[in-house]
Amino acid sequence: MAEAAPHPPVQPGEVDLSVQIGPVRFPNPVFTASGTWGYGLDYLDLVDPMLLGGVVTKTLTVESRLGNPQPRLREVPTGLLNSIGLENVGLGSFLEEKLPRLREAKVRVIVSLAGRNENEFATMTQELARHEGYSGVELNLSCPNVSEGGLDFGIDPVAIRRITELTRTELPSDKCLWAKLTPNDAPIELLARAAAEGGAHAVTCINTVVGCKVDLDHRAPVFARGIAGYSGAGIKPIALAKVWQVTRSQNIPVVGVGGIASIEDILEFFVVGACAVQLGTALFPRPDLAHTLLHELAAALASRGARSPAELRSESLH
Repeated sequence: MAEAAPHPPVQPGEVDLSVQIGPVRFPNPVFTASGTWGYGLDYLDLVDPMLLGGVVTKTLTVESRLGNPQPRLREVPTGLLNSIGLENVGLGSFLEEKLPRLREAKVRVIVSLAGRNENEFATMTQELARHEGYSGVELNLSCPNVSEGGLDFGIDPVAIRRITELTRTELPSDKCLWAKLTPNDAPIELLARAAAEGGAHAVTCINTVVGCKVDLDHRAPVFARGIAGYSGAGIKPIALAKVWQVTRSQNIPVVGVGGIASIEDILEFFVVGACAVQLGTALFPRPDLAHTLLHELAAALASRGARSPAELRSESLH
């Protein structure tokens, strides 16, 4: 059996980490995932978020939300279950109190939005469009922890296309639009196609997987809603498969997320076709992990003969 040809030598300084998504060119492909790093301000005294490709904010709704009743979090051996219920300060407070501070800190911000109906996505984007200091919007179309919207939107390609169209119409032309897709209950290729047809510049794959934790003493699920969102190392094989399915079937950039905690994890997502990645659950114990892995990324790509993340993409995807 013939040996594989050796990779041509590449120096870390030759690696271009920048990534173009729609009208926005980001300096590198490493982002934080929504709901895992607050609004991007919580760790300013620890690390510089400006160094990352960008920060995806905690999901915002039209009005502030208290979220679901406790308990909301449960660790499991291979990850984390959460039932936060989109607790947030509301779009108005974010625009008044937090976005100016993010703009001052020069953080590249992707604002995560969720609506109870299709029109709320458009009205929130319209309000956001009056402000500066953000790079784009990520539509949270697939949260399993709320009663209105959530998975109802996330598994319906028609709704995804309409919401994406409405949002894209209101979004300034210099901002990018991402649609975050669910791995639950629907063929993800169809969801990605609907987002692309609606004008999304990229899709984020994936949101949390539906999971459950049981309290044996009370003979009932731990969470008031019964189910919760499962994230962390245990879902990485699922996330990789979903990214692979989308990139093999649709011509739209994919931001990969799900179980990333090492440089090898990031590289695997590049191989299956992701143009960028988000770190989420792994940031809870290590808020600086995204920065640590970013520091290693150029050398890791160079050691595999790649001058950019795109060069690591599987040949079967070209």
